[in-house]
Amino acid sequence: MGMNLNDNLLVEKIYMVRGLKVMLDEDLAELYEIPTKRLNEQVKRNLDRFPSDFMFQLTENETINLKSQFATSSLLVRIRKF
Repeated sequence: MGMNLNDNLLVEKIYMVRGLKVMLDEDLAELYEIPTKRLNEQVKRNLDRFPSDFMFQLTENETINLKSQFATSSLLVRIRKF
């Protein structure tokens, strides 16, 4: 089942990386209700359909920073629910 499309949920799925607003492949796959593996396969098979700046691989530091953002985001969600 895909994510419920509402503005707040989409905003929570956008992260700042290298000064750019980005979404993770797993979030895009969920949005389109397909497995992440399939999304990545289709992108690789159709590279000519995507701009060169459409995707990039995160560095180890970027991954750590995003995990930190996830933890903060989860904490805020839990606080709001009480």
